[in-house]
Amino acid sequence: MSSSDPMAPLTALIHHPYQAPSAFAAPQPGVFKASTVFFPNVAAMRARDWKDKSSYTYGLHGTPTTFTLEERIATLEHGTHCVLLPSGLAAVACASLALLKSGDEVLIPDNAYGPNKALTEGELAAWGITHQYYDPLDVADLAARINERTRLVWLEAAGSITLEFPDLIEQVRLCRARGVTCVLDNTWGAGLAFNPFDLDEQGLGVHVSVHALTKYPSGGGDVLMGSVVTRDAALHRKILLSHMRLGFGVSGGDAETVLRALPSIALRYHAQDQAARALARWCAAQPQFAQVLHPALPGAPGHAHWQQLCGAADARGGGAAAGLFSVLVHERYTQAQVDAFCDALRLFKLGYSWGGPISLVVPYNLAAIRANGWPAHLARGTVVRFSTGLEDVADLQADLAQALDRALPT
Repeated sequence: MSSSDPMAPLTALIHHPYQAPSAFAAPQPGVFKASTVFFPNVAAMRARDWKDKSSYTYGLHGTPTTFTLEERIATLEHGTHCVLLPSGLAAVACASLALLKSGDEVLIPDNAYGPNKALTEGELAAWGITHQYYDPLDVADLAARINERTRLVWLEAAGSITLEFPDLIEQVRLCRARGVTCVLDNTWGAGLAFNPFDLDEQGLGVHVSVHALTKYPSGGGDVLMGSVVTRDAALHRKILLSHMRLGFGVSGGDAETVLRALPSIALRYHAQDQAARALARWCAAQPQFAQVLHPALPGAPGHAHWQQLCGAADARGGGAAAGLFSVLVHERYTQAQVDAFCDALRLFKLGYSWGGPISLVVPYNLAAIRANGWPAHLARGTVVRFSTGLEDVADLQADLAQALDRALPT
């Protein structure tokens, strides 16, 4: 067929010349889905570089949709550079794999996100990377464990499941003084409770912030995604190149979902925060619970550190906290009774994750997931973690009350 011959209908359909006008403005950004990206000529193919977001080479390395979401997440986290990953755990893995090599050691708080510990004990250990677990509430313990092989310190504020709030400022100050990179799992803070890159008036901050966008940025319980944010260009390049070599990418549809949810993140975060506080205060008055864990409650582990960092940063005056709280069911109740209590809940659904519209509950065997034994600051009992959704607080409280009456008689 010569160039002057008409194309067959199928070919004309695939190679249709129409291009929609580019000047289109609407509340939500456009969604671009691509693996292949076209180049106008070979010179452009050879010249393009995706690493600075100035051009496109392949869908895995960025589209207008993913670049837009990266820039907005960087803004949310108070950072400069961002990469997106297909889950929060993938973000954790990317940070560790980019910043550690065989012979290095990583320090992790004993209350860290469980899959981070599993990754460290599994793949990282197999690759010759050693680890230690430190007491998140004891800066001196962290200081004693840093050695000549320590290259990375993981931080969590608040900690996973038991929600201790560490002296994050002193932890970061210590890491900086020892020349050790520190990475914060900032999923709980979500960029809203405090600024991880400016923790004090002198601009002290973490090197890297990891965020499970699955939680509050998504807000719907229907997306898996993570991010790694930094202000350090050299660290970002290490992370970005590891990200590329490992083949991490996110779909345009998932990116669209998070972009659509981001404008309401602060409203949802603060609403779920207030619900969690109300329910935590109510639970503190119930005799079935030996301890209630919520960093905004006076007497909770690390409350003073939470007050220092989150209370001062929040213009509303009440501090900022996520919609999570845990209880320690009194040790006089059996595991079967605690399980029955969780099963008796009607509005709180049994399920992992948090940050979505539906309240969740999960019982945990704390003894099985703490490397350094039962913490002295925790009462004996069975841990149950709650995540508040967007239901009416009075209905959630009534649900807790009926489940207590049915399964945990006084």
